[in-house]
Amino acid sequence: MKVAAIQMVSGASLDSNLAQAHALLDQARHAGAELAVLPEYFCLMGRRDTDKLLIAEPPGLGTMQDFLSDTARELGMWIVGGTVPLATDDPQHAANASLVYDPQGRCVARYDKIHLFRFHDGQQGYDEAAVLKAGEQPVTFTLTDRSGTAWRVGLSVCYDLRFPELYRQLAADVLVVPAAFTHVTGQAHWEVLLRARAIENQAYVIASAQGGVHENGRQTWGQSMVIDPWGVVLAQQATGAGVVVAELDRARLEEVRRRLPALQHRRL
Repeated sequence: MKVAAIQMVSGASLDSNLAQAHALLDQARHAGAELAVLPEYFCLMGRRDTDKLLIAEPPGLGTMQDFLSDTARELGMWIVGGTVPLATDDPQHAANASLVYDPQGRCVARYDKIHLFRFHDGQQGYDEAAVLKAGEQPVTFTLTDRSGTAWRVGLSVCYDLRFPELYRQLAADVLVVPAAFTHVTGQAHWEVLLRARAIENQAYVIASAQGGVHENGRQTWGQSMVIDPWGVVLAQQATGAGVVVAELDRARLEEVRRRLPALQHRRL
């Protein structure tokens, strides 16, 4: 199964971001991808953190969700909608939700980011909990590709990457990681964490990132990539908008797990 990690440099205009996402998803379809993963905050990298609250949609209704549903149906592909802000019962906090749509345009899974990022280095600081409500439940879904092969896909978002216990619970064949890693933390830790999650879970990893300098002045790391269950980077892109395409091979997955049956050896 071919998959695509979509890299973007989203700005402060929802319409412009959706147009860019559609063009990149169409490019992925033409490359043969059956599954495409958009980055975290693909819909908006606002000038203020509270801008997320201004566009937050009720679950099942709104421009961003219609876009994901319509595009999945139009292109006939599975789409993991990076993250979109969804309204909660607290108007001061939104859910940072990753939504999955099948080729018929149906929303088949929703994962709310569990681990909320906080970082201060004396020069720049972030605190997602100021405007976001943390999720509570790990989420997987089953994707059956065009050959009839079923894949268990586990959902995660950005900062989740630092918490390996989440990925153990997912017990998936494919792990998706839409992200907007900062340049500082991404340069230091992004690739090594992604490869570690692939290796220890003997799973494919699709990591779709924001990658560049945004209108709000924030610089994200990028380096979107697809990694195989042995930790080999199959394809990647450093910065700028683009599509990273790679082939997932069920036989390769099973061979790695058979050759080194570490998942069967767990005792804790």
